[in-house]
Amino acid sequence: MTIHESKKLWIGCGVGLIWFLILLWPMLGITPEGLEFSKTFKVFGYVAVAAVFIMFFYQVKEAGHLDMVGTPLKSVTGIVGQIYEKTPSWILLTTVLGLAIIFPLVTGRYAHDVSISVLIYICLGLGLNVVVGLAGLLDLGYIAFYGVGAYTYALMSLHFGLSFWFCLPIAALTAAVAGCIIGYPTLRMRGDYLAIVTLGFGEIVRLILNNWMALTNGPNGILSIPRPELFGFNFKPLWSMYYVILAIAVFTILAVYRLNYSRIGRAWEAIREDETAAELMGVNTFLLKLLAYAMGATFAGVAGAFFAARMKFVGPESFSFLESAMVLAMVVLGGMGSIPGVILGVLALVALPEMFRGLELYRMLVFGGVMTLMMLIRPAGIWPAKRVGRRSEEAE
Repeated sequence: MTIHESKKLWIGCGVGLIWFLILLWPMLGITPEGLEFSKTFKVFGYVAVAAVFIMFFYQVKEAGHLDMVGTPLKSVTGIVGQIYEKTPSWILLTTVLGLAIIFPLVTGRYAHDVSISVLIYICLGLGLNVVVGLAGLLDLGYIAFYGVGAYTYALMSLHFGLSFWFCLPIAALTAAVAGCIIGYPTLRMRGDYLAIVTLGFGEIVRLILNNWMALTNGPNGILSIPRPELFGFNFKPLWSMYYVILAIAVFTILAVYRLNYSRIGRAWEAIREDETAAELMGVNTFLLKLLAYAMGATFAGVAGAFFAARMKFVGPESFSFLESAMVLAMVVLGGMGSIPGVILGVLALVALPEMFRGLELYRMLVFGGVMTLMMLIRPAGIWPAKRVGRRSEEAE
């Protein structure tokens, strides 16, 4: 980057920052007594410092001054990687699973609530990872399948008295059928057109849930959804619900792993890389893309059924577009096509903001700055898939 380009970049960012602060100022300082100038300028200072730090870091990175810092870091990460590769996978997996099992025994209710949310989003992220990360299909209405699964369990348990365990596969099947319904007429589209259609489908499902009063009770939602029971034990305590979603998350991880390294997973990757070439080699692209939508919707339906059982209430406001965008951000941030990457992306977007809850209004500002730095340092994701990682290294 030349000196002239650097000056233009700083001037442009400075003007943009000033304009942003001017727009933000009336919303921060207005109170019944007047304008709180101290609070306003305090926020201005935080925003300015964060913006200057990000710009300085970007210029240092572009100038190549991070190479001397990156070399020892790469050697350290290389040693860690060698230890990771030499350690048997069953030891690592057993250790992680053991820590997950004893987690509720050494933590409180707040930690249980956050961990349950993390595990729900892990199921959603891995399901969307099948569609976006493996098959390369952009889905902006994925949360609709989550809502289908939640309402399926809520309606069947209340109106037919069916148990949670019996409704779980039914919710998965219903969500898969919904995935096929949206997939069949739209999967011949590509790129932006497919994204717009899936976004519209998600909004259609939300509006149906919000307006079909006779079935879904509209915006009032459905109350008194029963918790799961197993051999006479009622999963009413929050810690017991943790073990239910932990079992569902482990099942989801194993299923997605087997799909990833199967012939179907390789066919999905071929479609993602070059759909025309894959079709010329005999891959039934339409059927496999439809299967990707159905499989991704299946995991969302299971997570939705658990969500309804955990909350004992389900309403249409829980399945908005922002939820779809949140799940998609987890997949992209963690690393598309990577199971550990999706898990880390969920931890970054769900658990990490809880650590900054003491900052109140400013925690999302800190969180956004950290995410911006992460995308500058690791554009392929926190833990990219091995195949994707090798291609990105070769491209660089």
